[in-house]
Amino acid sequence: MRGGALIGLLAALCLASTAVAQDKSHWVASWATSQMVPTNENVAPAEDLTDATLRQIVRVSIGGKRVRVRLSNAFGTAPLVINAASIALSADNTSSRIVPASLKPLTFGAAASVTIPAGADYLSDPVDMTIAPGADLAITLHLSSPPDRQTGHPGARSHSHFAHGQQVMAESLTGAKTSTRWYLIGGVEVDAPGARALVILGDSITDGYGVQPNTNARWPDRLAMRLRANPATRNMAVLNAGIGGNRLRLDGTGPNALARFEREVLTPPGVTHLLVIEGINDLGTLTRDAPATPEQHAALVREMIGALRQIVARSRAHGIKVIGGTIMPDGTSGYYHPDAANEADRAAVNAWIRAPGNFDAVVDFDAAMRDPANPTRLRPDLDSGDGLHPSIVGYQAMADAVPLAVLAPRKR
Repeated sequence: MRGGALIGLLAALCLASTAVAQDKSHWVASWATSQMVPTNENVAPAEDLTDATLRQIVRVSIGGKRVRVRLSNAFGTAPLVINAASIALSADNTSSRIVPASLKPLTFGAAASVTIPAGADYLSDPVDMTIAPGADLAITLHLSSPPDRQTGHPGARSHSHFAHGQQVMAESLTGAKTSTRWYLIGGVEVDAPGARALVILGDSITDGYGVQPNTNARWPDRLAMRLRANPATRNMAVLNAGIGGNRLRLDGTGPNALARFEREVLTPPGVTHLLVIEGINDLGTLTRDAPATPEQHAALVREMIGALRQIVARSRAHGIKVIGGTIMPDGTSGYYHPDAANEADRAAVNAWIRAPGNFDAVVDFDAAMRDPANPTRLRPDLDSGDGLHPSIVGYQAMADAVPLAVLAPRKR
């Protein structure tokens, strides 16, 4: 190599190293949702995703000075083309209106469009955009044709807006209709120095069964509000990884908890803590349709604890503090109609969760939510009425039951 060429190469390397040194970004996931294959009424009609603009509203838990969006084709079986995309502050989380001055196009490697491989997620380029904690964001995508197989989250409990034509930069969508499901969006990440994130891995109780659209009254939402109000935790994001009907061991509604662990817990940046509150659907489905033998009950408990052990081990291997949430009672559930054997199974799993050393910390939701007069059922004033899911007051009680001390850094 000639001297001039060598000098040029060294200069380029110095510039590159300087750029890396100056890049002090600290990306942390501020909002996330669990991905699955929509079925039945949760599948968006093909015509709604043909030459379609889809505007979806999400509430971030912490703010930042820059933002990027994670799109998801996790369950697609062919590449997914997004023709254009944008992000803005929502002007009204019940409608498609955005704050015009905040509207920014999303790019992907400086291109306006992106092709996401089957089974993959894709991050947008960072956008300079100051976002306040608890802000509602509108993420808008344009598709020419629908995915071959959809990826989404049915339990959005937030309005999404569908319209035809390319309208990603519109203040509001013309001719839009609404849905209460999310499609093709997996996360929002912010550049927030010093911030960190908590993932809550759960089922319909975490997903917010019974919560009305656009109210953000799930228990993780209420916990996020509580954390923002406390100086010691205001920079901790809360990521809701709840799926209605989810189980630890077997697929049901969505992949089982162990199968989705890497995507939901390890993929979002900045995760330092994981809270697991799963298992009521494993317990209930065992005997919902027919009695089980003592051997089947014993196997269920063993396998549930085995799945929890795996989650703990994988979390610790990645330096994540893992918190166990005890399983709440469902003694008056007309859906699962548990008997004494089911209750014994729940007690056995909860005893393992509470035992020192199995988790790094414990949140005893069972103790906080059970009826003192009948510990096999939810406290009546915290029960939605189905004996299984908490009421809105109950969700607040769950958020209040989390000792903030469990969110301290993990001891090495």
